[in-house]
Amino acid sequence: MKKIAILIGASNNKGNTRSLAQYVADKTNATIYNLNNYTISPFDYQHKNIDDDFIPLVESLLSYDHIIFASPVYWYCMSAQMKVFFDRMSDLLHVKKELGRELRGKSSSVISTGSTVNPERSFEEVFINSFDYLGVKYKGMIYCYCEHNFDLADHEKIVNQKTNELSIALN
Repeated sequence: MKKIAILIGASNNKGNTRSLAQYVADKTNATIYNLNNYTISPFDYQHKNIDDDFIPLVESLLSYDHIIFASPVYWYCMSAQMKVFFDRMSDLLHVKKELGRELRGKSSSVISTGSTVNPERSFEEVFINSFDYLGVKYKGMIYCYCEHNFDLADHEKIVNQKTNELSIALN
């Protein structure tokens, strides 16, 4: 069985996206990493932030076969925490190229919740395009509409189906 990591980037550590990610983690035996537990500075061209938590976190994530990025939809986009993480991927193209090369061949997917029945295509496209550029195979998205609080009973059938599809795709 492939090793799976879930990287959560959300403002609310007990919110809907966290609840959905925890459910998927329990079903897939995934390890959860929460970006709120790390100090990751925004990208800068002088790489003055190279000693923050970004590189050690990436090194940990590279020990997994599949990485799931979990972010709520905020204003049609990924969360600010996730955006900073994705911006810092540029470090893997410039100062830590060997780590960037280790991403090639890995697979990835997205977990998300939002207040619209379906997310805008632009939300998922950012992930798809980034993964394609980095040579990471995209395996799809699990999205749940949550007007207020996430209630798994409202989504259990589709979440189980998508989680099973992901498990099959990873084997």
